[in-house]
Amino acid sequence: MKLHHLSVVYLLFSSVIVFGQVTTEKQKGHEDTNKFRQMYDLMATPNMYRTASGAPGPEYYQQKADYKMDIELDDKNARLDGVETITYHNNAKESLDYLWLQLDQNRRNKNSVTKKNGSSYMDDAISTQGFSTKYLEEPAERGFNIVSVMDEKGKPLSYTINETMMRINLVEPLKHGAKMVFTIKWWYNINNYMIEGGRSGYEHFEKDGNNLYVLAQFFPRMAVYNDVEGWQNMQFWGGGEFALAFGDYEVNVTVPADHIMNATGVLLNKKDVFTETQLKRWALAEKSFDNPVIIVTQEEAIKAEKGNSTKKKTWKWKAENVRDFGISTSRKFIFDAMAVKMGDRTVMAESMYPKEGNPLWEQYSTRAVAHTLKSYSSYTFDYPYPKAVSVNAQDQGMEYPMICWNFGRPETDGTYSDQVKYGMIGVIIHEVGHNYFPMIVNSDERQWTWMDEGLNTFLQYLAENTFQKDFPSRRGPARLIVPYMSGDQDNISPIMTNSESIKQFGSNAYGKPATGLNILRETIMGHELFDYAFKTYANRWKFKHPTPEDFFRTMEDASAVDLDWFWRGWFYTTDYTDIGIKEVKQFTVTDELPKGLEVEKPSRRRRYNLTGPMVFATEIESSEKGKSVNVKEIKTLKEYLATNFTQKEIAALNNPNYFYQVTFDKPGGLVMPLLVDLFFDDGTVEKHRFPAQIWNRNDELVTRTFATEKPIVKIIVDAELETADIDVTNNTWPKESVPSKFD
Repeated sequence: MKLHHLSVVYLLFSSVIVFGQVTTEKQKGHEDTNKFRQMYDLMATPNMYRTASGAPGPEYYQQKADYKMDIELDDKNARLDGVETITYHNNAKESLDYLWLQLDQNRRNKNSVTKKNGSSYMDDAISTQGFSTKYLEEPAERGFNIVSVMDEKGKPLSYTINETMMRINLVEPLKHGAKMVFTIKWWYNINNYMIEGGRSGYEHFEKDGNNLYVLAQFFPRMAVYNDVEGWQNMQFWGGGEFALAFGDYEVNVTVPADHIMNATGVLLNKKDVFTETQLKRWALAEKSFDNPVIIVTQEEAIKAEKGNSTKKKTWKWKAENVRDFGISTSRKFIFDAMAVKMGDRTVMAESMYPKEGNPLWEQYSTRAVAHTLKSYSSYTFDYPYPKAVSVNAQDQGMEYPMICWNFGRPETDGTYSDQVKYGMIGVIIHEVGHNYFPMIVNSDERQWTWMDEGLNTFLQYLAENTFQKDFPSRRGPARLIVPYMSGDQDNISPIMTNSESIKQFGSNAYGKPATGLNILRETIMGHELFDYAFKTYANRWKFKHPTPEDFFRTMEDASAVDLDWFWRGWFYTTDYTDIGIKEVKQFTVTDELPKGLEVEKPSRRRRYNLTGPMVFATEIESSEKGKSVNVKEIKTLKEYLATNFTQKEIAALNNPNYFYQVTFDKPGGLVMPLLVDLFFDDGTVEKHRFPAQIWNRNDELVTRTFATEKPIVKIIVDAELETADIDVTNNTWPKESVPSKFD
């Protein structure tokens, strides 16, 4: 057994002597920086609302907000008018002195302070239209116009508007178990999001003069009141999205008669808005589990594009136990659907798209919706809503209960690149997946973007893997997060950063948490433990409002895996992974007494009895002379085996001939499992996986000895790039040159 290194070492394999070191200097106290310490310093104290196990407690409550709305679209002027009646149920034990609502459209108001919270720079180049809009023209009139706020008896209610929030000033406190009914009348001018930006609005098609509407945040919505934040009335600055209460919706939407619409909920009056032929196609779609059925054809959509009807139709929708409501409508829409089996129920996967989306959308969209529902449900719970809809809206990627809008279109001649195709499929999977997080597992997006975006991106990666082999996922695998984690630390935020303060939003809130969960599943916990714990979290908190602590605690509680070290490092710091090989020593063993080794009887004060069978290990390529040890009555290994084992037992024993003492160092701050691959001269590989706890006593260096029957020719740490190691140049022994970025 020959191993390389310098100093001579004789090891007595049968025993170890440890001597205590006496110091006279007084020990000084120090801060506990052990990365395996429990997270009592970072996590909220469990209580009767949220337990230490991560489950809702016996006193957990949540508010309920029901809506009845009448909405009308003025397509000619791109204006939306609405009247909504809200029934707000106070399930908190305390009384409420006022109610808060969200007026997200007010962020578009030309004088909104939420537009002034960052730097502005000159553009290197800008379109003439963009320059005119930005510097020459008066800003368009945007934001809610509140016409009236009335109580149940029709009397005006006092209210105060503070930017994107509105306070209803109650005449008397709303007590526990009581409800408040009030009506708001409002209107606003809809933004052209292709010019002005935004998560919703309309896209205008110059060729045929039509608009495609994706309407969201279109009505005053109740803010969340809970045991964690009280009223979540943080202003909508544009980054952190929404915190919303569950409720039931009845929504009537009046649009031009030649429009095709979809929205959150079940359509109550199909016969009023579809033709008899389209209804027959719908009936076929409800029984088609393999392929989509086209309900509104491209020919019908092209005909409608030319109509510009002055008549109106009202579409009547009803949705139960949803946190929000979205609408999409246009005369340009093609509409297809297929059925998806979900337990003992049938759920509809649906798509709406203009002709500009074909052939891409007809071929892939609804199939991607159906696949997403199946994949996500396998890791969480059976999808509980009656449908999921994907709408093609250029430059969009936004989600609402049961409906979402997604980018991706071919060239005008119908051709498209793989980038466009997979980008479209990926965004559909992602936005449909948001039905699970946060539409059902209803986290606070205004506070923690990662709780829905990160978890959803992780599940998106799993769904992409089963949609198509070798799907070019942008996020999920550990290697893809390395450029971000190895970047300028001044431009990186911990994942546990409020949504409005995040730097590098996509990598922080989407990529890194998704990667972390993938590392947990693939490398730290394994599929069985991770999947059970993740599904437990999803089921504990579906149709409820979880916090980060609820997630962290449930993942540990349901798996018996202590992950405080992982949450602390991956979520609360910007530390990175860097584990390398510092030193390798090679040893040989022999039954022969090494030259210069003296033997004498040990002292009675010695703690260990060194008499008995001995094996001597000598470091290869050592030039040092032998040292003395206190040993007597030395027997050879062969004699020991002959005395204690039968020939059959000896034949079954391991027969290591080579010994390698490997010291690993950790320049990076993150703790990770130590993954070691040993490559032998016959081409075989032996994998060793050490838990992260190997770093518990020493955060900088650990040493492991490998006894092998064959000589090792190479050792690699994290050979399969599982831990997001930012520097692989120190991962191999003997050291190898790594191609540069230029190469």
